[in-house]
Amino acid sequence: MEEFEEKACLCALNRIFGFEPKVGLALIAHLGSASEVFRLNPKELELLLGPHSKYRGMITPSAAGASAEELRKLKQMDISFTGWSEPDYPALLKECPDAPVGLYVRTKTPLEELWKPRARIAVVGTRDISPYGKEWCEKIVRGLAATDEKPVIISGLALGTDFYAHRTALEEGLPTIGVMATGPDTIYPWRHRPFAERMYRTPGCALVTDYPPGTAPLAIHFLRRNRIIAGLSDATLLIESKIKGGGMMTSRLAFSYDREVYALPGRVDDLRSQGCNFLIRSKVAEPLTSIEDLTESLGLQKAGKDRRISDREALGQRYGQDSEFTSMAEKALRAVRAGRGMTVEELAGRLDVSYAEAVRLTGVLEMDGFLTTDLLQRCFIGKIIQ
Repeated sequence: MEEFEEKACLCALNRIFGFEPKVGLALIAHLGSASEVFRLNPKELELLLGPHSKYRGMITPSAAGASAEELRKLKQMDISFTGWSEPDYPALLKECPDAPVGLYVRTKTPLEELWKPRARIAVVGTRDISPYGKEWCEKIVRGLAATDEKPVIISGLALGTDFYAHRTALEEGLPTIGVMATGPDTIYPWRHRPFAERMYRTPGCALVTDYPPGTAPLAIHFLRRNRIIAGLSDATLLIESKIKGGGMMTSRLAFSYDREVYALPGRVDDLRSQGCNFLIRSKVAEPLTSIEDLTESLGLQKAGKDRRISDREALGQRYGQDSEFTSMAEKALRAVRAGRGMTVEELAGRLDVSYAEAVRLTGVLEMDGFLTTDLLQRCFIGKIIQ
């Protein structure tokens, strides 16, 4: 009963703090649980949130009760809810500072199976995809399907790039996850409803969203959902995009999370390639020039070849899988991969540690072969995990 109460309170906080999840997560962290938030009296809420907070009047027992009833109804629709503090919340998304308080997941697969450790790759891009973009989108997903690890393909269920990424994944036997900008009970665009239903019924596949039931497909909702696509993924591949677009936002968010970003180069006079070319030029993204280079860079080798050991595996073997140093070192290596040639000082800023701490960290990693630095203190990945 207590477990269900906590889930209902998490669900209510997700609805309340949907556009400012950091506030909801800060409350949970401060009080120790979501249910404790709803035990606060109005005066205590005022002290925590401030006298003029719009949220004070929303955190009520009736809000938690309404969410409890919502959860009972969703269970009949193959829709689960998982909250930030629960064990079946995706670990990769939890690393992000703006992770949602909770996720609605429509799937036939148990959540612990859905989020088990395996490579997850976001494939995003314009709705107005060109024949060139479509060809490479399908080639890339087929290339990923030819690897030993069989990564999960994540996209946004939209027209164009998203649809071709999802469809090719299903055709090639890869699990795929669609991140929606609507409630879990609404499919948009409407023409994708049969396809979306096929997706969530396929083992290992799912539809996910942080929007509560009844949420309509408004433009602002698509912007918010992009952080979930980036947050669920180890790497983001941008197929085609204008300078402004959802795919560009997802790629920049992935870069800010210290995840790997790749972009498909295109003609300089093609508007649909301007975004990709810009990210490559600004060193946010690696150019996507061949399937072989991509799979090797991601550590996804073809069957019969030795798989490249991952950063976490290599670091865990040296420093212990669960040590704090391993966790910090993995973040450092991820940052160096994303920002090629970044200095030790820049790395300190990325990791939010002092310069002295960054010097000590890079010194240990360089001594053990994980990093190298040059005379200008620029960092590069060492041969041990290249």
